[in-house]
Amino acid sequence: MTFLSRVLGLLRDVVIAGLMGAGAAADVFFFANKIPNFLRRLFAEGAFAQAFVPVLTEYHHGKSLSDTRLLIARTAGTLGTLVGVVTLVAVVLSPVVAALFGMGWFLDWYNGGPDGAKFELASLLLKITFPYLFFITLTALAGAVLNTMGRFAVAAFTPVLLNVAIITAAIYVAPKLAQPEIGLALGVFFGGLIQFLFQLPFLKRAGVLVWPKWGWRDPGVVRIRTLMIPALFGVSVSQINLLFDTLIASFLQTGSISWLYYADRLLEFPLGLFGIAIATVILPALSARHVTESLDDYRQTLDWGVRMVVILGVPAMAGLIVLAEPMLMALFMRGEFAASDALRASWALTAYATGLLSFMLVKVLATGFFSRQDTKSPVKYGIIAMASNMVLNVVFAIPYGYVGLAIATALSGTINALLLGTVLYKQGVLALPKATLVFFVQVVAAALIMAAVVVWFNPARELWIQAALLERILWLGGLISAGGVTFVASFFMLGGRPRHLRTEH
Repeated sequence: MTFLSRVLGLLRDVVIAGLMGAGAAADVFFFANKIPNFLRRLFAEGAFAQAFVPVLTEYHHGKSLSDTRLLIARTAGTLGTLVGVVTLVAVVLSPVVAALFGMGWFLDWYNGGPDGAKFELASLLLKITFPYLFFITLTALAGAVLNTMGRFAVAAFTPVLLNVAIITAAIYVAPKLAQPEIGLALGVFFGGLIQFLFQLPFLKRAGVLVWPKWGWRDPGVVRIRTLMIPALFGVSVSQINLLFDTLIASFLQTGSISWLYYADRLLEFPLGLFGIAIATVILPALSARHVTESLDDYRQTLDWGVRMVVILGVPAMAGLIVLAEPMLMALFMRGEFAASDALRASWALTAYATGLLSFMLVKVLATGFFSRQDTKSPVKYGIIAMASNMVLNVVFAIPYGYVGLAIATALSGTINALLLGTVLYKQGVLALPKATLVFFVQVVAAALIMAAVVVWFNPARELWIQAALLERILWLGGLISAGGVTFVASFFMLGGRPRHLRTEH
């Protein structure tokens, strides 16, 4: 279900690129979509879910159904009220929100500059997109309840509906409007509403569909609030970085936010499929080994996670770097998305890709702390990385513009990975035996050979521009296939074997 959602998310971006390109309207739409999504990570599936699920699980297994229903009702009422107020205030004061996070556009509007229209459009679109926060928060709560009841497929499938709603709006609604971006914003609004309504019948079938009640001082709600505080800091780190990037990008040339968005979407595909998946797999295994105090088994499991990230992340990183522009051309270059947009987005993707391995390692290494019930250390190092990112943003954005923001993001991810890895190594939890270091060298060498082969066979840029859509897709598929075969063959020639991807336990 998650893979299906990722694929439809990519298709959604393809449709949006053809409709909007990377101009001023696209910049504003991505801006208006990003702000409520930032708060979603706090109120919805991020910090809230991490705090709510353990408490709900305890009620579900240790108390009566009526007690569980009461906790759900009071949590829904309390969270729904708070988020509802935040949403209402943001809709009414959308110009203030737009000025806060799009300071460059606001100053241009205030001084009568050419980008003032972006500020006015952002204020309008935020009124349409911000209610998504309310719907998705309740959707996340419903999904957490269903997961706790052992019904995982419903919550995993639900994000597909958002992508379907936006794609539908992009195809059937937006082209009929004088301002297509308003149609896309309506797609976000209805996507959030549909996701919420979709889960209600399943809640009723599970016997936990309840009417929300205010319960600020309910013991269960108090525990959830208490648990949310450290989680809020942890989840906020990366989101604050993204918002700071957006703030700086509002001072840069038109298209900057869009180019960064398209580049980030391609980066997120391997990160979500590989990095997050591996971290999800090893967390319960590490937790079990910590409980049984099997240090050798624990080290082997964490070492396995690192090796899996390396063998998947290094070639993915090399592939994104050498095929950045061809990928963007094959996926997005149609309609309003021009070859010049593909070129500029490829610069950002190349910069982002240099940090892909670091981003994936952060996901895996953090489990070395979470599995030992240490939630504070990753937050501390994440804050250091966030502060580094802010400084690096200013340092690199001045000479390199929006590409500098991507460079800063990649470097801060590397700083975070080094901090986590160094501490785990000093604690004796991360062993990094000689065999793993040899394995790393073999993978890097194989990836370099792969990159050289792909560059050798890659058609000239002019041919990519002139080629038809089907030709570009076939070329890209051929290059990726050739790269994959070359990497595997090179890895074997250099001494790599399947047994290096297994643990003894």
